[in-house]
Amino acid sequence: MIIYKIFRRPEWDEMRANGQTRGAPVDLADGYIHFSAAPQLAETAAKWFAGESDLVLLAIDAAQLGDDLKWEPARGGVLFPHLYRALTMADVVWDKSLPLGASGHIFPEGVF
Repeated sequence: MIIYKIFRRPEWDEMRANGQTRGAPVDLADGYIHFSAAPQLAETAAKWFAGESDLVLLAIDAAQLGDDLKWEPARGGVLFPHLYRALTMADVVWDKSLPLGASGHIFPEGVF
């Protein structure tokens, strides 16, 4: 199963430079890295990244994260994937720009 992480461009650039990350400021504050499953992705983008255009969408193979990935209740009690370790470049299946269109973010083909 593929799960997704949205980063602002500077956060992604920092991860690439360091080879890993503990996440964005919200991740650091919460003590884990927030991800979304495909059905949760559009709502996550709209809620946390509304109006932001310079974003990067990362695809991660959840099975490769092992026991460090936990599915825990979040918005409305829905289970979301949370990673309790650093995310490494080796974990990233692909990365693509997530531009902002007139009616919201434009997701890469095949995400949904």
